[in-house]
This record gives sequence, C-alpha cells and structure tokens, in this order.
Amino acid sequence: MHIQANGISIHYQIEGPEDSPIVVLSHSLAAHLGMWDAQMSTLLPQFRVLRYDTRGHGQTDAPAGDYTLELLSRDLFSLLDELGIDAVHFVGLSMGGMIGQAAALVDSSRFLSASLCDTSSRIPPEALPVWEERIATARAQGMDAMVESTIDRWFSQAFRERCATVVDPIRAMIRSTPLNGYCGCSRAIMGLNLTEQISAITLPTLLMVGRDDPGTPVAAHETIQQQIAGSELVVIPDALHFSNIEQSETFNARLLEFLTRHT
Repeated sequence: MHIQANGISIHYQIEGPEDSPIVVLSHSLAAHLGMWDAQMSTLLPQFRVLRYDTRGHGQTDAPAGDYTLELLSRDLFSLLDELGIDAVHFVGLSMGGMIGQAAALVDSSRFLSASLCDTSSRIPPEALPVWEERIATARAQGMDAMVESTIDRWFSQAFRERCATVVDPIRAMIRSTPLNGYCGCSRAIMGLNLTEQISAITLPTLLMVGRDDPGTPVAAHETIQQQIAGSELVVIPDALHFSNIEQSETFNARLLEFLTRHT
C-alpha cells in the first residue's frame, strides 16, 4: 500500500490484529521493509505490525538531494498521522535505530518503547571519508558495486556460505536500492551526532547488537546504554550487523520478551 505523507508517497504494510498494540519496524540503509520478514511470525500473534520503506528505498519515493535524520523522522510521524496512529513500539536497525533516536528526541510521546538495534548515536569524524567514498563509488559505478562489500559487513562468512538462499535476496535488496535514496540517506547518517542529546530519552529502551558487528560495534551500544537511563543491552553471539536475520531466533525472543513486558 502507498500513502502520501510529508510530501512523498510512502510504501507500507500493516498486518495483525486490529485491536493489538502497534509495532513499527524501520529498516537499514540499502534495504526495504522485506528485511523484517524473519520477525513477522513472532510479532503478529500479539501485535499489529507496521513496516514501511524509508524515503529513497523500496517502493517509497526517492527524491534527489541530501536527506537528514530530522527529515526521516518527519516522514515517520507524518505516516503515523496519515494512518491515524497515536503511539507505537518503535523497532529500528542500523539507520532505523538512528531515525528512532532522532524521532524520540522530537516527540517521545509517539513511542511506547524504543528498540534500537545494530546502530549508533554518533558518526565520528574519522569515519566520514569512508562514507564519502561509498557515495562516490555508488554514483560512479551504481549500486552493483556496493553489494559484496555491504554483505561482508552485514553477515559472517559462515552464515553467507551456510544460508545462501537467505543472503541472495538481501543482495538483490541492496542492488535495487535507488541511487538517490542510498546517497541521500548516507548523508543523513553522516550527520548523526546525538550522543549528548539522547540522555533526554526516558522511554523503555532495548539495545541489541551482534557481538561481531563491525560497523556499529558493541561499544557504540554501551555508549547509548550509558546515556539512556534504564536501557537494556543484549549482545547477540555469532552475528554481525544484521543480527535480526543471522540470529533471528535469539533476536526475536529477546524482542518479544521486551515488547510484552512494556505493553
């Protein structure tokens, strides 16, 4: 389904019992709402689940230009407004977790809880050249050039070899990401600098991270945990960046326990 929100057409799916609490799932850079498929069978019996394609991804519009986390937060709030939804349990991974932090700082009343997974609260200056290089490579060579280096960061070699039928659709997901969306959202990520601000977040907060995540490591989540009072940290063994897929059973069990406890 599509709906006009914040000046763009946003693609979304909403499933589950209509009278149940609503969980919103926000995906990573170079993905789309399909990256949450492994969570659906766990969540749907108890929750109504809203998944959406972030600006510049999947079937949502991909306008040219730089995006910001504030803009992506407004997209989320506008989507909720258009759907008549007051408050949700928010779950975001990687860029999704960054959007969640930014949005909670704008209006935490829209969130019942926040689950921030494989994410960070700050992009250090020394990492900015890496992001500039990714944008330059994507613009010069297209998204095909981004696939294998991204997959290497997202999944362990053992998982890539053992679960090729799972990883191959993720490759296709990366490859299909609109160039405008990849570059625009990369600029939003490069502007991430919320560590000092997130101490204002008082929501029930769950942090989950793959133990071997190279891009948003355990230490980044320990920093967030120190800033958000009462937040819970779960480190998932034998997982890199996409812990929700590489170790879906553990991820799902911990997420469901947290959401149930705060519903």
